[in-house]
Amino acid sequence: MASVVISDAEWQVMNVIWAGQPMAAQEVIAALEGEADWAPATIKTMLHRLVAKEVLTYDTQGNRYVYRSRVRRADCVRAASKSFLERVFDGEAAPLLSHFLKASKLSAEEVRDLRRILDEQEAR
Repeated sequence: MASVVISDAEWQVMNVIWAGQPMAAQEVIAALEGEADWAPATIKTMLHRLVAKEVLTYDTQGNRYVYRSRVRRADCVRAASKSFLERVFDGEAAPLLSHFLKASKLSAEEVRDLRRILDEQEAR
């Protein structure tokens, strides 16, 4: 399956499903009630759109639609990251990393982890 970039609103829906799948449409609607100011019909439209994009699949159980993910969250993160890198930083990782490092306050542990990752990259 080709990688699919999903919208910000679709990310909200998918995060609910990844956390609790399988989920009936009504469960997704209830979970998003406190997070988003969307009508139930809007959420159902997004669920149908995600099925059309082949990000979700569903089964019918009586008169209920029960959804589950067809893709891993990590695959969507990878596709979104690649899309962002191409759009904003012309595909160049170094300026992206530099920007985020300068704009972020990192803990000592995070700095150690980044140094370890960079050392591993350099060793390749």
